[in-house]
Amino acid sequence: MNQKIKFSAPCHFGLEKVLRFEVTRIGGENITVQDGRVSWEGDFNTLARANLNLSVAERVQILLAEYPAETFEELFDGMAKAPLERFIGKEDAFPVKGHSLNSKLTSIPACQKILKKAAVKRLQKAYKTSEFLPETGSLHQLQFTILKNQVSVYLDTSGAGLHKRGYRRNANLAPIRETLAAGILDLARLRSNMPVCDPFCGSGTFLIEAARRACHIASGLDRRFISEQWDCIPVTAWQEARTEALDNITHDVDFIGYGFDADPDAISLTLANAKKAGVEKYIRVQQRDIADFQPIPDAVTVCNPPYGERMLELSDARRIYRTMGKVLSSPAYIICGDTDFEQYFGRKADKRRKLYNGMISCQLYCYFK
Repeated sequence: MNQKIKFSAPCHFGLEKVLRFEVTRIGGENITVQDGRVSWEGDFNTLARANLNLSVAERVQILLAEYPAETFEELFDGMAKAPLERFIGKEDAFPVKGHSLNSKLTSIPACQKILKKAAVKRLQKAYKTSEFLPETGSLHQLQFTILKNQVSVYLDTSGAGLHKRGYRRNANLAPIRETLAAGILDLARLRSNMPVCDPFCGSGTFLIEAARRACHIASGLDRRFISEQWDCIPVTAWQEARTEALDNITHDVDFIGYGFDADPDAISLTLANAKKAGVEKYIRVQQRDIADFQPIPDAVTVCNPPYGERMLELSDARRIYRTMGKVLSSPAYIICGDTDFEQYFGRKADKRRKLYNGMISCQLYCYFK
């Protein structure tokens, strides 16, 4: 009987329930939810399916150890008990990085050095050698967090963050992350045949994520993952997960995404990215200022308008919000970092959800009545 692997995936604050549902759908067991993170148990097949299919997770990690530590000795001893050899081969590379917050162990370089030393000792013992480990093999990135003297050690299985789908090689100045866009679309309770409209389409992220969602295209299907190079994972795990994802795709869908933007470069960008994503036939874009916007019948509006972080920009942004209030109709889902958005939009939201767009605290203003 195979021993279960403990997995953990960070996500944007506010998207935990969305991620929990996705983890359930890929077969995760014993699921637990924390702020900004969902954990579960599974096997190598689950690992492959998670990386390919989780649309709102930032990455998929293996949880190697959790323990309290207030001294370097305790930090070392806890790491020395982690089952590293289950995943890291004798010649594999295993760099260490991480952070500490509200803990007695504050020096990150010192913590990295101690954890690295403990990992070396553990692997030397496991492989019955006292020789220098070459670290010329595949990369196994170890990550640690120390929060209030509680240590968590993870092994990253994704490599580049999962928001990097592979289709958006180009972006405008303030793109919304693909993972956050996917989460907002889920919170909007979209059905696959619902048209979607973005009056500030930028690089097309909302439209492309909605189109791929309608076609059941797995979010990670167009990219590779660091753990595909690991000897411990059967090749069949990845082959079966990719075959399953390909079999789930359907292009016989009645979906259209409508995008508008005042910037002609944004229109070109959206079309280019939609083509890379394989969904260009579902996207209709046009250069148009928000003042000239006309509602699309039966469409759900989802957008990320400019926030205006400096005073002059804020004034300009608020003029845009006033215009939006005049031309947009329900249903509409608007993510914005301005706490006075409703005042300038002219309507109280039917529901609000707190989200973070990068480091900016935002609200998702939901209008559905």
